[in-house]
Amino acid sequence: MPSSSPPSNGPSDLRGELALVIAELLERPDRESVASELQVLQSIYGDDAIRLWHPPAKESNHLRHVDSRDEGTLRYEAELSLPSPHDEITVRVLVSIPPTYPVSSPPQLQLLSRYIGAFGADSALFGSVLRTFISVNGVEWAPDTVCVFDGLTSVIERCTTWYEEHLTAEKAGELVREDAKAQPESERIEKIEHSPSPEDIITINTLPEGLELFTAEAITDRKSAFVGRACRITHPSQASRRLVLSYLMTDRRISRAAHPIINAWRCQIGTLIHQDNDDDGETAAGGRLAHLLQILEVNNVLVIVTRYFGGIHLGPDRFKHINQAARNALDLGGFLDAPETKRSLGRGQRH
Repeated sequence: MPSSSPPSNGPSDLRGELALVIAELLERPDRESVASELQVLQSIYGDDAIRLWHPPAKESNHLRHVDSRDEGTLRYEAELSLPSPHDEITVRVLVSIPPTYPVSSPPQLQLLSRYIGAFGADSALFGSVLRTFISVNGVEWAPDTVCVFDGLTSVIERCTTWYEEHLTAEKAGELVREDAKAQPESERIEKIEHSPSPEDIITINTLPEGLELFTAEAITDRKSAFVGRACRITHPSQASRRLVLSYLMTDRRISRAAHPIINAWRCQIGTLIHQDNDDDGETAAGGRLAHLLQILEVNNVLVIVTRYFGGIHLGPDRFKHINQAARNALDLGGFLDAPETKRSLGRGQRH
């Protein structure tokens, strides 16, 4: 069994230590799958990204007295990069493999990084990582199935979303402070940085001739707001950023949102369906809107959702609100009433 004392800091020493453990595990039929999984992780993330974990000597928390092979549990650290454009930011994750994994127990993941970029990781993020394999919103685990890679992928996705939301909140705060500085002292009023009222966020001055936009009432949750808009289109070119989307972005209150123009569209020309979507920075949101249009069998429509971040993480609830905001706009515009060729132009608020 390898020594529990911390290895020297050289990359070759760290790789050599892990190689010895992998060789030892390969000799045990009940742990061969764990060894193979480690080798796969090295091939995916790089040899230096995976290393045995040793508690820091000066660490004051409960991990101080836990060794990488304590009580038959194998512990190793994975140092992973966030996806582009944030790939300069790395996240450290502790992976604990119990002796009964993968036969009857899942692994446990723990976030070691105290900071994600310039932002201090909060308890909600730490807890989310810890619950990766035991939460309904985490990764599903089945007996006799190795799953560390799926768990690490999920952690990186959550850390990326968390980081981007903090970046958005920081930028929103800077914009509000710039506005306050630009106003004469006599005209300054108290503002809520991340929670605009529905009356402030649904007004658009003009649209291209012949196009009408239907704007549903904002959905608010924990200071975040979601505004759905729908527009009838007759050609795919009308869904481009040069038309409706660009007009929306000229409205300063919309362009400053965390995700101003999450959108999806479907347009039928003859027997051919043209369609596309855009997440606008909210991972997978555009695809969910596209799926909504598909299951509702709505054609010749562009649907847009603007999300204003309120400073409190909503988790999966944000996707529920995005879909509901879109559906409200489609309903308001009359797109859900009848087959497309028979639908009226709608009965809601027009711009």
